[in-house]
Amino acid sequence: MIEDTSDSGPELRKEIVQFQYQKYIAFFFFIYVGSYLAPVISLMFYLFLVLKPLFLEVESLIVILTRLDSLIIFLTLPLVVIFFYLIHLFFLGVFTRIAWNFTEKRSPSKDGIIPRNISSKTADYYHYRSFMIKYGKNSFMKGIFPWLANWFFNFVGASVINKGTTFEESVGNDRYIDVGRNCYVGVNSALASHTVEGIFGNIMYFKVTAEDNVTLGGFNVVAPGCVLKDNSYLLPMAAATKFNTTKGDNYYYGMPFRRIFKKKLMNYLKISEDDLNKAEELRIKQVNAKLNSSNQEEINNKK
Repeated sequence: MIEDTSDSGPELRKEIVQFQYQKYIAFFFFIYVGSYLAPVISLMFYLFLVLKPLFLEVESLIVILTRLDSLIIFLTLPLVVIFFYLIHLFFLGVFTRIAWNFTEKRSPSKDGIIPRNISSKTADYYHYRSFMIKYGKNSFMKGIFPWLANWFFNFVGASVINKGTTFEESVGNDRYIDVGRNCYVGVNSALASHTVEGIFGNIMYFKVTAEDNVTLGGFNVVAPGCVLKDNSYLLPMAAATKFNTTKGDNYYYGMPFRRIFKKKLMNYLKISEDDLNKAEELRIKQVNAKLNSSNQEEINNKK
């Protein structure tokens, strides 16, 4: 008699997940229209009550240059445009935050694996948040004030990004990350808190943490669940597999990344040991100066 050793347990239930277009459209128009509503109304008042009678309808340039009110409007027009643009960005953050908090109350962000072939509230709200954060992210990162992107992510609640941290443009770095002070995330580097296993596989969703003074040189990928300790330096093209933790105070290179020791570092950068020591001393001075400045600022704020 031949024993049946095949897996006779119940198969995982699979189904075609319906894409709910109407909800995505509703989230988009709520954020898009809400971000422009107040600035456009205010701009119309400014246009018809101030700009048109005192500048656009003035008959000659000489009058504009000799009348004080027309001259002030003429000179401050660029500042007014920037002001209304900043109002738009502010309300973009406000309405994105409202929508974000709504989804977080329905299904909070948390570590785990999300199946994509089973309809679930967790999967739905994960995709809603992925969709709604993109418009704000691109508006800030590709706008004229890209450094305000940190405020946007913190204000919305998508990520925690501390003071002194700089992000270059990337397809990632938009949610479920915790980044410390004075970090630099180079161009096209991604702190990827969520990845898809295969083409249509499950979603790995785990927070990525970068502590203070972490540097990603460029074109780096840090997978879900990774922790980059203080003073971790990733050379360009270095990549981390899931759930890696660095020891800190070291340089890392390769795919998957690994520590680069002093001799290899000197050979890689074509420098001497004295140059390396000088660079380390300079780094320590810069870190101490930033810490002293931050501490002094905190003391002044308390006073």
